[in-house]
Amino acid sequence: MIHIHQVNKAFKGSPAVQNLNLQVKKGEIMGLLGANGAGKSTTINMLLGFLAPDSGTVKINNLDTSQQAQQVRQLIGYIPENVNLYPYLSGIENLDYFCRLAGLKYTKTELQNFLTTCGLQSEAHHKKIADYSKGMRQKVGIAIAYAKKAKVYLLDEPASGLDPLASNELSELLKKLAAEGATILMASHDIFRVREVCHRIGILKKGVLVKELQSQEVSANELEKLYLEFMKN
Repeated sequence: MIHIHQVNKAFKGSPAVQNLNLQVKKGEIMGLLGANGAGKSTTINMLLGFLAPDSGTVKINNLDTSQQAQQVRQLIGYIPENVNLYPYLSGIENLDYFCRLAGLKYTKTELQNFLTTCGLQSEAHHKKIADYSKGMRQKVGIAIAYAKKAKVYLLDEPASGLDPLASNELSELLKKLAAEGATILMASHDIFRVREVCHRIGILKKGVLVKELQSQEVSANELEKLYLEFMKN
């Protein structure tokens, strides 16, 4: 589903992504680890069609993400680090609004079920977003992506602001989506969460994919040690 081949991207002459090759198959969860500036968000923005590569190809379901961006975005559920919602609408109103923008119409019960599945307590469904914590807003953002029933999910620091229980609930949801056939790429700093939820892991450093491995090959402690070695060298 996700196919990145020999991709380069630079900003003002400074490389952000260099010779990147990456594939993520249907039903697979891949995690990208890397420090700030490693190229994780740039990669996701190219997949979303917000950025075009300087060279190489970026495709989702054999569609070029920069040339066929509108078609590609219909396939994608995107969860950013900071979810932008309307503060004076409630959680369920925001969910309903963004679903309708995507051409989806759900009943009130269905909307509530999406929010509950994504970890938002029922008593918060009808409260204004202005009164939400960052973690609660993040859960609404996750529900918006989940309700789209996308073929591909792109996540950029999705657990930001989530407490450990909510983060674990997100992990279980991602595993459920993958088991149903979704393709998932998750960029994160959270070594433990990436090791726990992903099938494969890639380590990015200064735009270069320096290591790719199966998560079952390493423990969380071994992955942390490996990651820190790459970051130091």
